[in-house]
Amino acid sequence: MNNFNNRIDAQRNILRIVNERHWYVEELSGLSNKAIDRWMLANQIDAASRLAELIRLAGRALFFLANKSQEQVTDEYEHHSQKVVDLTYEIAKEIQNSY
Repeated sequence: MNNFNNRIDAQRNILRIVNERHWYVEELSGLSNKAIDRWMLANQIDAASRLAELIRLAGRALFFLANKSQEQVTDEYEHHSQKVVDLTYEIAKEIQNSY
């Protein structure tokens, strides 16, 4: 259950960081591809932007962790966990500097 809570907390933290920006039309509601696409379209965010790329990478890393949660913790799992932490920092930095 701890891994599940960590993933949920990581996702909530990313959403909080992104949504602190107070977007014009719509807040980011999740890290699935569809949620990200909807948010980008609603707020006219370029799909090739650094922010969009970082958010997509974070969503993929969290998806990987969700699918590996029942397995033993491997080096790859630990790598993705650290990647989520790093991406969260990069997302916050990108929003602060560019938006």
